[in-house]
Amino acid sequence: MDQNLSGYKIFYEVANCGNISKAAKKLYISQPAISKSIVKLEDGLDTKLFHRNSRGVTLTEEGEVLFRYIRDAFENINSAETELKRMKEFNIGHILIGASTTMCRYELLPYLKRFMEQYPNIRVSICTQGSAQTLSLLEQRKVDIGLVAEPKTRKPEMRIVHSRQIHDVFVATPQYLDNLRAICGNDFNVFEEANLMLLEQNNMSRRHVDEYFKAMNIEPQQILEVSTMDLLIEFAKVGIGLSCVIRDFVKQELESGQLVEIPLELPIPTRNIGFIYNTGNTSKSLDAFLSVIG
Repeated sequence: MDQNLSGYKIFYEVANCGNISKAAKKLYISQPAISKSIVKLEDGLDTKLFHRNSRGVTLTEEGEVLFRYIRDAFENINSAETELKRMKEFNIGHILIGASTTMCRYELLPYLKRFMEQYPNIRVSICTQGSAQTLSLLEQRKVDIGLVAEPKTRKPEMRIVHSRQIHDVFVATPQYLDNLRAICGNDFNVFEEANLMLLEQNNMSRRHVDEYFKAMNIEPQQILEVSTMDLLIEFAKVGIGLSCVIRDFVKQELESGQLVEIPLELPIPTRNIGFIYNTGNTSKSLDAFLSVIG
């Protein structure tokens, strides 16, 4: 845009008033300054914008075209200012939360319910993807906060709150294990004989389990990869193999006996999940959410 925004503002008011004197009073600018600005705008656009007469000014055909666009632009600016004022007065805001579908279901919902009860005027959007993708979006400041598996290393501007330990375990139905014993005998190696169901390799949870396999010299023979832990849980419940899941997420199934945990020579090392946010991307909505999750 070659012209100064103030020149367009003066043009807009003169066109609205149809009179330079009235526009000058409205803008608290002298009439000569108004006239000079209009001449400068016309020279810059190489177009005559007004017909001048003793009663005032009227728009030329070219001026009418420019006015339509300028009017829309300033109306949009006024609408934006009104919306910002409304947000400030009524505590209206927006927060974008990143989390996997499983984290949303088992971890985020209680916090989200409490937050929406306390701040009903803040709009909430959920962006669902794995922890690695959420961390990337946080770095790009495309989400406000994420519920993720805590990375082993993180940038200084990334702060984690409300972190807790989780335990990865292998689970299956009793019937599936009975079938394996019937086929392979009581001393079968579960990782060699069972259908092992894991998250996809680009997932942070999968990388954690792969590190465990490497440390224990375990080489699974049959692997079925899926995209979400919810699917791992459902696939285990229908009895088609062993799933590696977070113990807390199958607590009810373990207590009811629908699933059983596979004993391991050494347990998979614990890791943490928590809320993480970029300290360089704060807002009132984010502050409100942080106050709720405590």
